[in-house]
Amino acid sequence: MTITEAFLNYLEAERNYSPLTVKNYGDDLLAFETFFKTLDNHITWETVDADVIRDWMESMMDKGHTATSINRRLSALRSFYRFALRRHLVEKDPAHGIIGPKKSKPLPQFVKEQEMDKLLDDLLTGDSYKEVRARTIFILLYEAGLRVSELVGLDNDSVDFVNNQLKVLGKRNKERVIPFGEEMRTALQQYMKRRDEEIQSSTHALLQTPKGERMTTGQVRVEVKKYLSLVTTLKKRSPHVLRHSFATAMLNHEAGLESVKKLLGHQSLSTTEIYTHTTFEQLKKVYRKAHPRA
Repeated sequence: MTITEAFLNYLEAERNYSPLTVKNYGDDLLAFETFFKTLDNHITWETVDADVIRDWMESMMDKGHTATSINRRLSALRSFYRFALRRHLVEKDPAHGIIGPKKSKPLPQFVKEQEMDKLLDDLLTGDSYKEVRARTIFILLYEAGLRVSELVGLDNDSVDFVNNQLKVLGKRNKERVIPFGEEMRTALQQYMKRRDEEIQSSTHALLQTPKGERMTTGQVRVEVKKYLSLVTTLKKRSPHVLRHSFATAMLNHEAGLESVKKLLGHQSLSTTEIYTHTTFEQLKKVYRKAHPRA
């Protein structure tokens, strides 16, 4: 009986793994054995070292395997060598300490600047209360980069028209101050004037329903999805996409990473850095499209 057969029998008889799981382990081990035999026919399970395993991982990356797939195969190899070492079938565990590839995080989706321009300049120009409120919601999300929970948490006194800034209560009750420009100033003033004319309310909430109640995150999500559907084909059309759009637009227009971090209320710069990957991907697309020899 070979070492691999002993391991698979162990999984089935002692660990009670399903036949399908045992087969998957066997397939992963066979894939690795095939690989190291092509490197050198004299390599055996007993003489495999860490470099061989790393070469295998690199080979899988070159062939386009995902990090999830590679880590699953590496996990099977670790289990095999732990078993073999306990049973004294090998003298060392070459898989010990080998770190698999990190799973790549999906890049944030964002609405293009021209799409937001079309929405704010051409489509959200109605004068009904709900339309004025919708425009204000989009300006707050897109021009201040707010989380939806921060947005609905705004009160009237969160807006400082003297200094043109918002006081925002973020995660873990940390307050940050966000400056705003003339467009947001005008939008907020027009919205608040219209709201106070039409709605009798006892709440201090900035954003209110026609009944004078504070808007909920669910209500904002419905509004955002409805209007984003008019300008973008993105599958995800949520308030958080507008936060991504804010960060991407800021970096595209040469804002410093540290400044964007503060505006977003991130604790770590590494969280903000994901947007630099987004802008770099856009830069690559522009390069490929524009450069004659790209």
